[in-house]
Amino acid sequence: MSSQPLCDALLAKIEEQIERTVHLIVRIPDDGMEWRPPVPKAWNTSLLLGHLLDSLAGFCAVLAAAHPEPLAHFSEMRTLRVNHSCAAGEAVERITAYRARIQEGFALLTDADLSRPVETVFVSGGEPLLTLLLGNLEHLVNHKYQLFTYLKLMGVTVASGDLYRFRA
Repeated sequence: MSSQPLCDALLAKIEEQIERTVHLIVRIPDDGMEWRPPVPKAWNTSLLLGHLLDSLAGFCAVLAAAHPEPLAHFSEMRTLRVNHSCAAGEAVERITAYRARIQEGFALLTDADLSRPVETVFVSGGEPLLTLLLGNLEHLVNHKYQLFTYLKLMGVTVASGDLYRFRA
C-alpha cells in the first residue's frame, strides 16, 4: 500500500483520462483533421488537438510550481507549441511526453502537499495544489468530451466505453 494514497488516486485518474484521450485521438479518421462542427468560430479537429496539449501542459506547470527546484527542467516544456493545428501523431507523441513529466512530478508529491498553496501565473497569492490539479483535470476532461462529440458528429461510432474506463 502506498504511503501517498490521495496522490496515487489522483494520478491514476489523470492517467485514465490521458489514456482515454489518446484512445479517441487514434479514432480520428484520416480526413477528419480539418473537420469542424457547424457552429460559428468552432475549432477544427487539429486545433482541438493542439488545445488538448495545452491542457496537459497545465499539469506540468502546476507540478513545476509545486516543486520548482527538482523540476526546473520542466521549463523546457514551455518552449513546446500548444494551441496550434496539430496532427494526430504529433498529439499522441507529445501527450506521451507530458504524461511522463506528470508521473515525474507526482513522484515528488505527498498527500500533505495537496493542501499547500501554490502560486501560479493566474493566482499570485496561490491556491491549494489540489484545486489547481483538479482544475487542469477538468480542463482535460472537458476537451476530451469535445473530441468525443466531434467524432460522433463525423459519423465515427463511439460510445460511453470510449470516454470512461469501466471497472468490473
